[in-house]
Amino acid sequence: MKGGVLKKPLSTGKTVCLILFALRICKETSMIRRDLYLNRLIDYKDKDIIKIITGVRRCGKSYLLFEIFYKYLLEVGVDGRHVIALNLESGKCKSLRSNDELYKHIGNLIRDKEKHYVFIDEIQLVSGFEEVVNSLKADFNCDLYITGSNSRFLSSDINTRLRGRGVEIRVHPLSFKEYYDYMGGEVRVAFSDYVRYGGMPYVCELDKDYEKVEYLKMLNDTVASRDVIERNNIRNEGVFDALLQLLSSQIGSYVSPNKISSTFKSNGFKKTDNETISAYLSFICDGFLFYKAQRFDMKGKEYLKTQNKYYCCDLGLRNQRLNFRQMELTYILENLVYLELLRRGFSVDIGKNQDKEIDFIARSHQDLIYIQVSFSIEEPSVRQRELSAFRGIDDGYRKIIITADANPLTILEKGYRMMNVYDFLLDENSL
Repeated sequence: MKGGVLKKPLSTGKTVCLILFALRICKETSMIRRDLYLNRLIDYKDKDIIKIITGVRRCGKSYLLFEIFYKYLLEVGVDGRHVIALNLESGKCKSLRSNDELYKHIGNLIRDKEKHYVFIDEIQLVSGFEEVVNSLKADFNCDLYITGSNSRFLSSDINTRLRGRGVEIRVHPLSFKEYYDYMGGEVRVAFSDYVRYGGMPYVCELDKDYEKVEYLKMLNDTVASRDVIERNNIRNEGVFDALLQLLSSQIGSYVSPNKISSTFKSNGFKKTDNETISAYLSFICDGFLFYKAQRFDMKGKEYLKTQNKYYCCDLGLRNQRLNFRQMELTYILENLVYLELLRRGFSVDIGKNQDKEIDFIARSHQDLIYIQVSFSIEEPSVRQRELSAFRGIDDGYRKIIITADANPLTILEKGYRMMNVYDFLLDENSL
């Protein structure tokens, strides 16, 4: 891809809308690898299910599909003329945001009875998109891939709107491993840059600090306004912006709509109530700006309705929103570990173990792991505090503390395990 235009045409026709805006994040001899997501696309290739690629804007969804997966298709022998790619965000495709026009356009581009691979970017711009997607699946021999940037529109309704024919592939900003594999250099320097400026792919292409800051500011301004405020018709933008600021400053802390409402009222937002705050929190999570981690009572075996935590989707966006203040490394590490666990396919809760808190209970279809996160446990009192959260849990599942300490020990008392954060982040099989 050069200058945003694919070197080899994906299809022929009068008005084929190619993706023009996908970020070029390739250096002269290399490109950022997104192997985790590519492998998921490969696993679902040619299966009778619609692939739905979701995630916050500019995290690399389009690049994954239009660059990486397209290249893979060519390498395995797919004729480039059997790949149809449409970017509905492009002005050239504005007329295709109609169900009928989109269906007619794609139908005209299908050349023969051979399988066609159809990529539709930002499908949420089509009102009632499920009709055209289901019709294409029923009427043509095609393998469908769609992207979108709003979780409620594309996650909660997948099974109902697509009649159970869709599977979601959630894409996150770059993990530290993806970032480091591309950037290289001394690992601690790379980590310092990563926790400051985050993992939005285009940040990797900017050399100067002020360029990174301006780019992150632009993303914060456009993502918040376009993907959340406008879509949800939020009227009180002052309260919404204040809530984003509060969540950014309180990653790793308990959040209560009632408490937030009271705080805001005392700071001049007189008409704010907990229902409004609860709704805004849902909108923020639906736009992938933050993720909500629920508390699970291990004794009562139930989720608690109050005092949840919220983690930002990208530390660079969070830090810019706070003008790069509040760079507390323990909370930053906690946010990184949470995102990495999500990326690896775990569902992640906060554990309430009587009067103690377990930072994360990470569950997969075949495993469960209890995890504590602390910048350092070299101080004996801190070490005992962190490890005490595990006590009384005798179910046989692993208990791990992740820390930045450069300590050769890996096995602690009672079989508890200690893991360095670099080892955890850079080895995808570390758990």
